[in-house]
This record gives sequence, structure tokens and C-alpha cells, in this order.
Amino acid sequence: MGKDTGFLELDRRERDYLDPKDRLENYREFVVQPDDATLKGQASRCMDCGIPYCHNGCPVNNIIPDWNHLVYEGDWKNALDVLHSTNNFPEFTGRICPAPCEASCTLNIVDQPVTIKSIECAIIDRGWDEGWVTPQVPATKTGKSVAVVGSGPAGLACAQQLARAGHTVTVFEKSDRIGGLLRYGIPDFKMEKQLINRRAVQMEAEGVTFKTSKEVGVDVSFKSLEENFDAVVLAGGSEDARGLAIPGAELNGVRLAMEFLTQQNKRNAGDEEVRAAPRGTLTATGKNVVVIGGGDTGSDCVGTSNRQGAKSVTQLEIMPKPPEKEDKAMTWPNWPLKLRTSSSHEEGADRDWAVLTKRVIGDGENVTGLECVRVEWRDGQMHEVEGSEFTIEADLIFLAMGFVGPVKAGMIDQSGVELTGRGNVAANEQDYATTAQNVFACGDMRRGQSLVVWAIREGRQCARSVDEALMGVSELPR
Repeated sequence: MGKDTGFLELDRRERDYLDPKDRLENYREFVVQPDDATLKGQASRCMDCGIPYCHNGCPVNNIIPDWNHLVYEGDWKNALDVLHSTNNFPEFTGRICPAPCEASCTLNIVDQPVTIKSIECAIIDRGWDEGWVTPQVPATKTGKSVAVVGSGPAGLACAQQLARAGHTVTVFEKSDRIGGLLRYGIPDFKMEKQLINRRAVQMEAEGVTFKTSKEVGVDVSFKSLEENFDAVVLAGGSEDARGLAIPGAELNGVRLAMEFLTQQNKRNAGDEEVRAAPRGTLTATGKNVVVIGGGDTGSDCVGTSNRQGAKSVTQLEIMPKPPEKEDKAMTWPNWPLKLRTSSSHEEGADRDWAVLTKRVIGDGENVTGLECVRVEWRDGQMHEVEGSEFTIEADLIFLAMGFVGPVKAGMIDQSGVELTGRGNVAANEQDYATTAQNVFACGDMRRGQSLVVWAIREGRQCARSVDEALMGVSELPR
């Protein structure tokens, strides 16, 4: 414990943001990291409590009190080593993880939690700036080869761990660049893509081979992976987006959120417009935008629409409006249900809750509006409120209603693996083995749509299981 009275003397101080009018002019990150003195003070608020619930709140079980203490002591390099011992990519989680560890912080019972996420991000950014993050090349090779399908956080974490164990690892990615939804689902203003690029360079130096624009099940048969590799890991994500089953949903202007977000990220990367938009260019400039879905993907559509110069942005959620503050006595240390306002919402958007969409209005070809009705939730059941119908003017409607599982056509169909009742690849959390021999699964493809930090955890644990299956024993951490 760095300072036993730190939490009594200092209030929580989060990272600052650039002013909305400045950050809306571009797609760059806009978080302002505190200086070292502030970070040292914030780290001193960690109580090093007898039972650190933050460990359990964090899916990768980050050793949070230890690196808080080291930051307080100014020992940033050792703090980085402790951080990397449980998390391959803290620069990702330090930017886009919702920080369930902070909800579980013991200090959160009676005060505001420690700024765990911002300290984590500062540690890894310092590590890159100082040149402390270097390739970890294995001393010997095992002679075993592993194919990892998908280069999102689960696939990347799994591949890096396996390469460090001495296996020859090849990552197959269907897109033209690695990163999965980190690359084409997360807007650049939340996480710039050079963060992925520099990790790719590190991983290549460690022996990982990346094959992009190679969709397994289309460009590469699954059978060829089984024949040419000792093990196969399915880490392709959960990309079967939930559609909108109402009249008019087929009109021009009703599009999936991921189409919109992917196009803008491709533009930011310098891709030609025609390459970025096989179904036609999407832009919110001068348009009335409606986003259906109140989660993070919907929020990302809000921020992107505002940067493109939308005339108006409305975000709809079918569930009731959450309370402004959680009842900590009822929820701690679990993740609480409460109103969350993102930086994108602060930039401008009308938000509405307990709204059910009924019909898309159009001129026969293009969207012009959206008919809705208000609903009430009683005993877990949704009931329309009589006489509450209303219409929203809309030129673009983005569907951000989540995903129903991995895409089945292609790789999964060819693999013959069994699926769960929810349509995910069946594999347990003990060995991550599927019903097909030497085939493993991890991340969203196994557990369903989830957080980047869960993907990293599953990728790491799956790597250990693969290593153990190939070698009989494993020294990789679980």
C-alpha cells in the first residue's frame, strides 16, 4: 500500500476530454492523460484492501493493487511487467473496456472508485514511449503448428501466447487488415489503429504469421487447416447482427451499424470510397439519423454521425431508462445497472427509452421516417402504451441491436462443430475444446457478444489449453 491515507486525502480525478467542438473536427483520440503527479496521487487512493474485489471484477484478473503501488512509488517499468503478466493488450482495455474492476473497487462502496482504467492506460503508454515493450521470442521451437482463425482480441491474445510457448502460429483474417472489431468496429476516436499495427509488428517478430483477406470457409477450406496444422482455434467473433423485422426495413437507408462504422474506419485508413462500400457509400452528412439500440455500438454510431455532420441524431432503446445512480448496497461488487452517458452522447444526441419501432416509412425507395410506440415493462413483459404512437423523421436508420451469434455459413458449417442452444460454438471454459478433434474455440464465437477484456481472457486461457493438448504440459498462465 503506497499511502495508507491516500483515499482519505484525495478525490477521484478522471482523465479529461478535449472540448466537443474541437474533437468533432477529426477522428483522433481526444482523451487528455493526467500528469505523473496526478497519476501518483490517484494510485495512492488504492487501499490494498484485504480482499481486492477488483481482481474478480476484472475478467483477466489484473493484479491491480500491485501496479497501483508501483505507480505511486514511481516504478513504472515493474508496474508494466505486472500489468502484462495478466493482460496482453492493456492499451486496448485501457481505452475501450468499461472497467468492471472499478465497479468492484472496495472504495466504491462509500466513495468513488480508484481510477484503475486511466492508470492502466498510462502504464502501457509509458511502456511504449520508453521502449520497454519488446518482442518475447521463444528460446526454442516446439515443432507444432497452430492455425488461429480471427484476429480480434481473442485471436490475437491466443496467437501471441502460443507463439511465446514456441509454437508456429498462423492467423487467418478475412478482412484486409488485422484487428477484427478493434479495427473496423471501434471508431478511431476511441482507439487509434496504430495501436493494433505496432502490436502486429511485435507479434510478427515473435513468430506469428498473419494472412489477411483469407476467409476460412471461402478462400481457405477448413479441411486444409485440419490437414496442415496440429491444432485449430476458432476465434472469429460473433458477427451475425440482429435485424429489424418490421414493415419497410428493406428500404434504402436502413443499414447495419457495422457497415457504417467499418466504412468510416476504412476512410480514415485512406481506402478509396468504392473499395469501402460494396453496398454503396454511407454518410450521415446533412441527414436525420436514427440509431436503434442503446449500447456501445449505438453510441459509436452517434459519435461518427456527429463527426460527419448529421442534421440530427436520435438514439432509441427498447428497455426503460436506467436510474441515474445505482443502489450500491444492492449491486456492489457486481456490474450495476445505471444510466451511462458516453463521450459521444455528450457531443450531441436525443436519447429515448422504452420505445418500440413499428414501421419504417418511405417514399417507395428511400427512408423518410420511423413509426414508434412507447412501451411499459411489467413483470418482465413488454406492453405497448395505448395512444402513445409517434413518428420520427429519418433519412438513415442504423441497426445497433446486438448480435445473435457467429456466422454459420462457411467455416462453422465446414468444421462440423456442435453449437449451443444460442448458436455459439460449443466449448467449455476448462479446455475450450470443441466437439471436433484438435479444434478449439474462444472469445465471442464461443461465449457470444461480449467485452474486449473477456476476449483477451478467453484467448489466453484457450492458448494454455492448446499448449497442454499439444505438449502434455503447459507453463503458460491461466
